[in-house]
Amino acid sequence: MHSLPSSQGLADAQRQRGGRLRMLMVLAACAAPVVASYFTFYVVQPRGSAYSELIHPTVDLPPALHLQDLQGKPVAAESLKGQWLLTLVQEGDCDEACERRFFLQRQLREMLGKERDKVDKLWLLPEDSPSPKPELIQALTAGVPVTILRAPRAELEAWLKPAAGQTLKDHVYLIDPMGRWMMRSPPQPDPSKLKGDLTRLLKANAGWDKEGR
Repeated sequence: MHSLPSSQGLADAQRQRGGRLRMLMVLAACAAPVVASYFTFYVVQPRGSAYSELIHPTVDLPPALHLQDLQGKPVAAESLKGQWLLTLVQEGDCDEACERRFFLQRQLREMLGKERDKVDKLWLLPEDSPSPKPELIQALTAGVPVTILRAPRAELEAWLKPAAGQTLKDHVYLIDPMGRWMMRSPPQPDPSKLKGDLTRLLKANAGWDKEGR
């Protein structure tokens, strides 16, 4: 004769199942916006509809990327996650072409209107590059600031790749909220066309939103 499970045992089992279900729902809710973005680009939209080059497969943010702020304080790579990142890799002795890229970066974010708070601006500065001029830093950190971080050049080159015949500084790189490099602009991009790519991604990810860094 088998004993029946106690009411306490049944209640514990139900709580465990409920806890697992809630955990799965939370994970699904977190992943859904990013999954939706790729579904929109790769399934709903024809492959040729994106103006920029979509990176497939995406490239994860290296967890051991050695980042430092301009004061030499280490910055965890994980801290970059949670926002879309309009990313530039530029030298410290920023010339006129470099300044135009920073203007484009600012212009793109502002063109997104009410969606712009989902996007941060990031400057990855090669570690062996000269220090930026104080007036440039002041201009980039006024208003909504550009996050400026140094990293070893070899580590940046191992993560982000330019198109054939180009260099790292020639593109705008888009990093998604999970830290994955997923899009690369053409050199000297048309702001309105690049904005179209960004708008489609952000609309597909309407549920993902965090305060800016």
